[in-house]
Amino acid sequence: MANKTTKKKPGGNTIALNKKARHEFSIEQKFEAGLELQGWEVKSLRAGKVNISDTYVIIHRGEAYLIGATIHPLNAASSHVVADPTRNRKLLLNQRELDKLIGSTERQGYTIVALGMYWKHSWAKLEIGLAKGKREHDKRSDIKEREWQRAKARVMKHNM
Repeated sequence: MANKTTKKKPGGNTIALNKKARHEFSIEQKFEAGLELQGWEVKSLRAGKVNISDTYVIIHRGEAYLIGATIHPLNAASSHVVADPTRNRKLLLNQRELDKLIGSTERQGYTIVALGMYWKHSWAKLEIGLAKGKREHDKRSDIKEREWQRAKARVMKHNM
């Protein structure tokens, strides 16, 4: 018998992206972290009511927390739940990953930013990046390189 597998589209599991982070920072290393969420937050994530554009991660007492993420509650959520859309959410990381993040932020001056949120099986995951801030000339060179790649692709398309 043939083994039938259904392939999903890439990006089909994406909940939210932080495009601003890739423009403002140069990402050195990426980590995958789980999120400690409440029930109403999971329902809102499934509905896509999340914003992670101005989020960052802090380390407090050896634990990582997501700061600045907004998860809007659904109108049909339970009335007995007090929903705080901007609460700090704990990130679930291995101790080795936490040690790496702590060392990099304290000694080397890195920042931890949220890059994207997605579903992995039935779990909500957050992609975080160890980043350094870009200078203005770095941003200009990135824009210049991106425009050159676009122009090069356009020329190659017309020549073939």
